[in-house]
Order: sequence, then C-alpha cells, then structure tokens
Amino acid sequence: MADTLTSDPSTWTGSSLVSVKQITPSGLQLLLDVSLEMKTIVRLVGGDERLKHKILANVFYEASTRTSCSFQSAMLRLGGRVVCIDQLNSSVKKGETLGDTIRCLENYADVTVLRHPVIGSAAEASTYAEKPVLNAGDGTGEHPTQALLDIFTITDEFRTSSGLLNKTVVLLGDLKHGRTVHSLAKLIARSGTAGVELRYCSPPSLRMPEDVKEEVSKYGVKQGEYTDIKDAIKGADVLYVTRVQKERFENLEDYENVKDSFIVDANLMKSAPSKMIVMHPLPRVGEITEEVDKDPRAAVLQTDGERYVRQDGSSRPCARKKVCAAWVQD
Repeated sequence: MADTLTSDPSTWTGSSLVSVKQITPSGLQLLLDVSLEMKTIVRLVGGDERLKHKILANVFYEASTRTSCSFQSAMLRLGGRVVCIDQLNSSVKKGETLGDTIRCLENYADVTVLRHPVIGSAAEASTYAEKPVLNAGDGTGEHPTQALLDIFTITDEFRTSSGLLNKTVVLLGDLKHGRTVHSLAKLIARSGTAGVELRYCSPPSLRMPEDVKEEVSKYGVKQGEYTDIKDAIKGADVLYVTRVQKERFENLEDYENVKDSFIVDANLMKSAPSKMIVMHPLPRVGEITEEVDKDPRAAVLQTDGERYVRQDGSSRPCARKKVCAAWVQD
C-alpha cells in the first residue's frame, strides 16, 4: 500500500487513506495545492456543491472535537451530508464486529471516516470496505489527515510553497503515544524536502518509538533526541507540542510523574527564536499556557486548515467525475 497516492488524481479516486506511507512527495504537493484552493473557495463563497448527494459516515469510537467537526464541516461545505456514529450509540455495544459495521455503513454512505482505539484498525476496515476509508486516528498508531493539515499550516505560516525547506521542527511531549507526531515525522521525512531536521524532546519514558525513527532515517533526515526544551528549540523554526496522554497510561502514578515535564509559557517564549511558530494538535491540558496564545508566533488555535485539508481529503476519494475546472480531477 506504500507510495500509491501520487500527483495523478486518478490514484486518489476511490482510494482509502490509512497511512502517510501511501502519500508520495508529488501526492503531498497535490493535496497542499488543492487545500489552498479550498481555502480560497471557502473565504470567497463559503463552499460549493461538488459532493452534492454524497454522504460521509463519521465513525468515532474515541472522543473527538476538532477532527470530527472538521470532517463534518468539510463535507457540508462541499454540498454533501453526514451521518455520525459513536461507540455509545451503535451496535458495537451489542458486540458487532468492525467488519460488520463497515460493510453495513457502506449501504448508507460513500466514504467512511474512522477513529478507533486499536492500532491498525483503519487498515483493517479498508479490507472490508469497497468504498474509501479515511483514518481519523487508530490508537497510538497514525493520524494521517492531522499530519497533512500540520504541513499545510507550516507552509501557510511561512507563506511559501516550500514551507519545510531547511526548517528545524521540534516535536515535544508524549512522543510514545502521540499518533499525530508519528504521522507528522514520517510525512515530513517522505516529503523529500531538503535540509529539514527533526528534534524529539520528551521524558525518557515517552521517547519517539524506534520504528518511527527507523522509518524517518530511510529518507536521510537528520534526527536528534533531547530532554531539555531550551536546548531543543535553539535555532528551531517550528515547535510542535503534544499533551501527555493520560488515557494511554495503565498506572496513574506514572502519568502524574511526567504530565508536567514540559510547559511552554511566556518565559520560555522569551528565549525562543523570533520566527519560531508554536503548534499543537489539541486538546491541550496545561502544556501550553493561555498567555502564549497572545504571542504572534502561536498557531495553537488556528484550526482553519483542518477543514481545507479535510475538504480535499473528503472530496478526492468521493469524486467520480469532473465537477469544476478548478478541481484537478479524475
């Protein structure tokens, strides 16, 4: 399934997106270009009707605010409709299997967005499905659409089509459990951008998994590990902060010991590079203080990119025909 989604729009038509490993550098650029078009469309006219009469099934077996709402907003802005399913109100409570759920939902929807607590669940779901499945987070595994919007945000913040060129990106916090940083590190590496450097800053018990570092190393990207945040951000362009994920700990004491390991506050920002942007996939639980929101370098609450990227992600696999000249279509 690796390297299947390219700059050729036909490779996206009817395809699932379960891992960033599917996306080639040219495929990434295509998504960024179309996401920018989506941003323009939304700001000028609010949306269009390219997905009229299409239905998206939003299936969330873990809690979500932004990811769930941004997929819904994206689909609605493209003229489509949404049906929402969660674990509490579905037949999962009665013991229904993932395969049966996915196969049944295909009778009602044209594309399924899935968030599930088990690693590999989205890939598994795609084997049952005849229609596209989009991974909205599978346990501590991956979160490909989050990685896409993060790269879109970086590109947009630096106002350049080569937003990652010669950039140093610091990934901070719970790197062990954070599916967002797993996908982001791999997608940055796969982008083929010259001069990019990844720095991992975390408590020793929450280090970036070896399999992620090994994947990144295949692309010759410079990597470094840090335990001191001030050392990590020296000369950095992006600080990407993640919360320590309480729900992933079996022992509450272990969580309490590391939850406040790193706090990004006004004092830290005084020593940070003047053009370094601060990002967070949210929710935050104290690792970035609210006073940082007022700093012009903070991109913490700038979530507009979510709907533009997810409009592209929703539209591209659903599309069956050319619906407008501006859309690089199948």
